[in-house]
Amino acid sequence: MAIARYKDLCMDAADPTRLGTFWAAALGLELHTQDNGDTYLTGPTKQHTIWVNGVPEPKTVKHRMHLDVNVASVDELVVLGATVVDADSFRWTLMADPEGGEFCAFVRDGEIERRLYEIGADTGDSAEHAHRIAAWWAQVLGGRAGDEEGFSWVDQIPGAPFESIDFAPVPEPKVAKNRLHLDVIGKVEDLVAAGATVLRAQDDEIGWTVMADPDGNEFCAFAP
Repeated sequence: MAIARYKDLCMDAADPTRLGTFWAAALGLELHTQDNGDTYLTGPTKQHTIWVNGVPEPKTVKHRMHLDVNVASVDELVVLGATVVDADSFRWTLMADPEGGEFCAFVRDGEIERRLYEIGADTGDSAEHAHRIAAWWAQVLGGRAGDEEGFSWVDQIPGAPFESIDFAPVPEPKVAKNRLHLDVIGKVEDLVAAGATVLRAQDDEIGWTVMADPDGNEFCAFAP
């Protein structure tokens, strides 16, 4: 039984309009601007929403959580403002958005029904670590965990507008706040009992609780 429900995604930005405009076009979503200058993207369901929030901190390290996207060609993303970082090392193309945020592009033949393919996440330095954190998120969101060739994933997440969250082991530790995170709907006490930690409790300034999974990856919990 799931502890929480998937709600939406949130990304940090130096320029919410610039980054929001890029991702709206890349993902086929609609761009909206808030009074404070932040932007958000909407699609067919509430779960397609992506909040693009301005933050004072610049990007300093590789994204430990990133988007994987389906595209007809890499060139269409370059035209939108992305750059190619590595076109040869993988079966996908490693790219960067206009603010330097890494993402992966998967070129597909035929009609693309879903632009957002997966969420990629770096984790500890072993396949066992990837398995543990995938199993944790599967428990939280009511998805199904799987393993293959050293990485792990969670798929069949109810309501999620993407296929899976994929966890890959990396040697470098987490040293900065992730610039992409999940929002979930669930009770804080249940998430803490499952192994999450509270980073900032809901207060007069924010209507949610900032939390971290057992890997230290930030996410936000909204009351049911």
